[in-house]
Amino acid sequence: MTTEMISATRTINAPAERIFALLADPSRHQDIEPTDWVRDAVDPAPIAAVGDVFEMNMFHAGQGGDYRMHNKVTVFEPGRAIAWTPGQKGKSGKVGYGGWFWRYDLAPTDGGTEVTLGYDWSAVGEQVRKIVPFPAVDEDYLARSLAELAKLTE
Repeated sequence: MTTEMISATRTINAPAERIFALLADPSRHQDIEPTDWVRDAVDPAPIAAVGDVFEMNMFHAGQGGDYRMHNKVTVFEPGRAIAWTPGQKGKSGKVGYGGWFWRYDLAPTDGGTEVTLGYDWSAVGEQVRKIVPFPAVDEDYLARSLAELAKLTE
């Protein structure tokens, strides 16, 4: 059996509410991404509920340069968890979601918050796998992202 999910965990010396507020703010996502893929939010309005879609301008040379991701929120539990699945508009103008997701789980601890960042591509179909290599990141990438989150919230 192949594992198609990776995660990293870090205790951050900040309250869960502060960390969650940053994660729910798409305009701050480029600040916690350890490479330069995430550029900026198309609309900087905060995420407010499951079903919200936030668009991000992205760049990756391997994907042809500039592109836009439409991220549909699948989990929204203030102070506890937030997750989204990325997708892109097709030629028809409809957004197709690829089957992978990002999830942050927050658990208060004495003096801080244990944050687990998960990246799961287990639901990615064969058609998407022909175009996008999975996994696109590794555990070190997730750990570096959590380190950036800690810098911004501690």
